[in-house]
Amino acid sequence: MKKAYPWIVVGLLSAVAFLNYLDRQMLSTMQAAIGLDIAELRQAQNFGRLMAVFLWVYAVVSPFAGSVADRVSRKWLIVGSLGVWSAVTLLMGYSQNFSQMYWLRGLMGVSEALYIPSALSLIADYHSGKSRSLAVGLHMTGLYLGQAVGGFGAIFASALSWRMTFHCFGIAGVLYAAVLAFLLKEKRQEMASQAGIDRASDRTSLLRSFALIFSNVAFWVILFFFASTSLPGWATKNWLPTLFAQHLDGGMAVAGPVATITIAFASFLGVMVGGPLSDRWVKKNIKGRIYTSAIGLSMMIPALVLMGLGKGLVPAIVSGLVFGLGYGMFDTNNMPILCQFVPSRLRATAYGFMNMVGVAMGALCTTLLGRITNLGLSFAVLGGVTAVALALQLLVLRPRTDDML
Repeated sequence: MKKAYPWIVVGLLSAVAFLNYLDRQMLSTMQAAIGLDIAELRQAQNFGRLMAVFLWVYAVVSPFAGSVADRVSRKWLIVGSLGVWSAVTLLMGYSQNFSQMYWLRGLMGVSEALYIPSALSLIADYHSGKSRSLAVGLHMTGLYLGQAVGGFGAIFASALSWRMTFHCFGIAGVLYAAVLAFLLKEKRQEMASQAGIDRASDRTSLLRSFALIFSNVAFWVILFFFASTSLPGWATKNWLPTLFAQHLDGGMAVAGPVATITIAFASFLGVMVGGPLSDRWVKKNIKGRIYTSAIGLSMMIPALVLMGLGKGLVPAIVSGLVFGLGYGMFDTNNMPILCQFVPSRLRATAYGFMNMVGVAMGALCTTLLGRITNLGLSFAVLGGVTAVALALQLLVLRPRTDDML
């Protein structure tokens, strides 16, 4: 049981990751259904504001959420975060106007920001270098699956109503938070005991931890390429269903699943290829994780161009599959690459800053795409941004160890 528990943790947290992305993603495909009751959401600009407020709040809270996760029990942060955002999802089903939904969406940003730094830091502690990329990647498949199921939001809304859809998934999350409270265990104290470290005396002050992280040149590079790739990442999450709806027959009922399922399925394959490849490659070459991530980024570039400029069902499916495969290979290696440059006691804080910058770029991109008439050309341009991130990653990052202590 003790040997299996690190993988049980991955399974438990993958379910939380599923709910994390499902609860935020399904709104993007229920715009038309909600707009029947809340008139403001019929306007693309208002819908962009609603999607963006989550991202801005999430971005501002993320570095502090990471810092908290480096200091307190990550187990209870995860359980509390899941419970709060699930309750918010439940309450969104009772919204009567744009203002109520806007404030609830912002509150969801606070609660969800607490989750990712805590979860990835906990998984990284449970899994050494020999399984770290695969473990992180399997957790990420929960996010992809949540994104895919969220793509059926329009269908759920049609079958159940958009209010009942929010109610059902909100209640499911609250119940799972109660289950998680009994099954999830913290790892940090066990590690400290094995190393003979007093956690109370080992805590670095907030300002000093920030200073240690930002004095690391490699972290600035990681921050940049993570932020750059967040632009197409969030663009596909929030606007790809809308883009495909313009090009495909059947409207959002067809475009939503095509935009989310293709990427989610291919991202899972990317994780299953990129995780083991990275874990093996790094044993022979310390830059193996960086090279695996770079392969993923190189696949995303042509996919974004085809995604933006292609017309019809075949280009939509092909671009989604290629983008997802590359994104999975990239995504599964972000935390493992961070572990090569940042010590364990600062990883949640560092990932919190990565989330802050990445999500802020996503919020900016989401807002701008709501105002740009040529949505397809915008996606093609994002391919160029990804190419810059790829070049910087390959030229600058030079790790000396796979697990900085």
